[in-house]
Amino acid sequence: MSRVAYRLGDLAEKLGVELLGSGDVEITHADTIQDATKGAICFLANRKYRHYLARTGASAVILSKSDAHDCPVAGLVSDNPYLIYAKVASLLYPAPSVTGDIHATAVVAESARIHPESWIGPCVVIGADVSIASGVSIGPGCVIEDHCSLGEGSRLVANVTLCHGTAIGKRVLIHPGAVIGSDGFGNANDQGVWFKVPQLGRVVIGDDVAIGANTTIDRGSICNTVISDGVRLDNQIQVAHNVQIGEHTAIAGCVGIAGSTTIGKYCTFGGGVGVVGHLEIGDNIHFSAQTLVTRSVSKPGYYSGNLPAVPNREWKKTIARVRRLESISERLRKLEQQVLAQQDDSESDKSV
Repeated sequence: MSRVAYRLGDLAEKLGVELLGSGDVEITHADTIQDATKGAICFLANRKYRHYLARTGASAVILSKSDAHDCPVAGLVSDNPYLIYAKVASLLYPAPSVTGDIHATAVVAESARIHPESWIGPCVVIGADVSIASGVSIGPGCVIEDHCSLGEGSRLVANVTLCHGTAIGKRVLIHPGAVIGSDGFGNANDQGVWFKVPQLGRVVIGDDVAIGANTTIDRGSICNTVISDGVRLDNQIQVAHNVQIGEHTAIAGCVGIAGSTTIGKYCTFGGGVGVVGHLEIGDNIHFSAQTLVTRSVSKPGYYSGNLPAVPNREWKKTIARVRRLESISERLRKLEQQVLAQQDDSESDKSV
């Protein structure tokens, strides 16, 4: 990966943050606070790593104001060190520019419309009536089926499949193995035999979306599956047909979202969350890892709900107890009624 060196003072000016120490320090690369050497810039955002600050070998550290007085080297001071690190790393390691070219091994339909400033890599297959805008990069082995479109500056890293009719917005990043627009899991039962339900919708992805490796997003059954602007999807996520995901929601790996669920804006899902179908999830709702979501949620907040694994024999006992809760609750209600009745009788006796 190519690198660009910067003066620390220039980074501070570009990012609008406070400079700590000399602005003439040269920054050539990024590293961790514990492993950094001369020329490196690192960040301190997690208190667990604070003990490395005093002996870091970095030339500069990105950190908060509360830690600045203990920093032995130059630095950048911010209320959000991790965000500033992300911006610094983007400057130090700029994305390679796209040079217009179509590799000799690519197979491109005559009706495909490819901007001359886009790059089509080896063994790519592009179907009929595909539209590819400027600055698009399609890596080795990708398959773009008929009637797909890709917006400006989008990148398919390698071995990505876009099934027919998929629409990709601007500056979308899709990692290897992702499949966008495959058929949703629609099956009607005919006396024990499954009959496939045609999936007539498509997948529409907004601008500035990132999709991880081996993530699958199913096309809609009738209406479209929609991934809105700024969404972040980790690796190995399953998004079923007709799901709608709102702007800037971030979903971690191995999450499964069943069909026709709507998710709002600015939500976060921890790894392994399971969401059943036909739910409404509002804005600013956050689920911890491996939470099972079985009901719609509208109130913003942080939600958890799972049962940690225990030995099988203990689990069976727990389930047996859970099944008895209803009868125990009914017995408790009757006992409370009896106690209240006795209290009423006692009060009546005293009044006489």
